[in-house]
Parts: sequence; C-alpha cells; structure tokens
Amino acid sequence: MSLPRFLDIEYCQTDDALFPTAIAWSLADGQMKAVVIAPDESWLPDDGDPGDTDIRYLMEQGVPLIELVRELHEDLPDQTVYVDGLDPDEVLVDLIFSAVGHEPPFEIAPISDLITGLDVESLEDRRHQLLIEEGLEPLLPENGVYALLLLAREEGYLDED
Repeated sequence: MSLPRFLDIEYCQTDDALFPTAIAWSLADGQMKAVVIAPDESWLPDDGDPGDTDIRYLMEQGVPLIELVRELHEDLPDQTVYVDGLDPDEVLVDLIFSAVGHEPPFEIAPISDLITGLDVESLEDRRHQLLIEEGLEPLLPENGVYALLLLAREEGYLDED
C-alpha cells in the first residue's frame, strides 16, 4: 500500500493579494520536501505592501515556479494529496501551476477525507495538539506536513517504525 501524501502551503494575504510563500509535501516513503517560493510578479500587491512578508527574501531565496512545478509533477503524479483543510490550498496550488501554464498533477482533499473516524473539529484539535507536543512552529509548512503524518500514523495509515 502506498503511503498517503500530505501538503501544506504558507501564504501571504493582504487586502489585494493572496499568494504562496512556502510549501512542503510528503513523498511515497514518508520523507518530506520543503521550499520557499519565488513569487510571480503578478501575485504581488498593487500597493506594494506585502504586510509581514519579506518579498526580497522570497525573490532571492525562493525556488523558481517552473522548478517547483517540475518537482511536484515528479513527486506527486496522479495522487490524492491531503491538506489540513484550513487554508485556501486549492487556490494556492492553482496559482502556482497557472503561473507556468500547467495543470496540477494531483488532487487536493482535506485530511477528513482520509481519516473519517474523527470529525473535522477533532482532527484539527489533535493536529494542533501534536504541533504543541512536538514543539513545532505552526507557521512552517514542513511542520504542518509532519503533524499530518503523525496524525495519519496514529490513525493507522502509516506503519510504526
């Protein structure tokens, strides 16, 4: 059985802009990848105010969108990828792929589609509790993916190693 795949995206949201700033996803073997995203110019706020987001850092350190899309195509082809369901993940994935003229090679589904024995509120409470127990910063996408992996393991979707 193939392991479920998970994804988390951090983003900037202002009055006139919404765009991804970092992304993490899990692989078939349970390992993770995480990158900072170089934004497309069209995503930047018209007023030039990105709030707390350091656009210069993203431009200098971020992975170009074409490279990110290539990697996601390689890592997640024809997969259902589970997200926490709290963020506008589908919109953010569409922004990434449409910026380079591609369609996402995977489907996004909330974690509640995978773990059906708990209601959405209980899933979020447990995910949040795992972040606290592990001492993880909730705003880092790799920590979000890790918490989803731990939750899936608790619910019997991953083997205990």
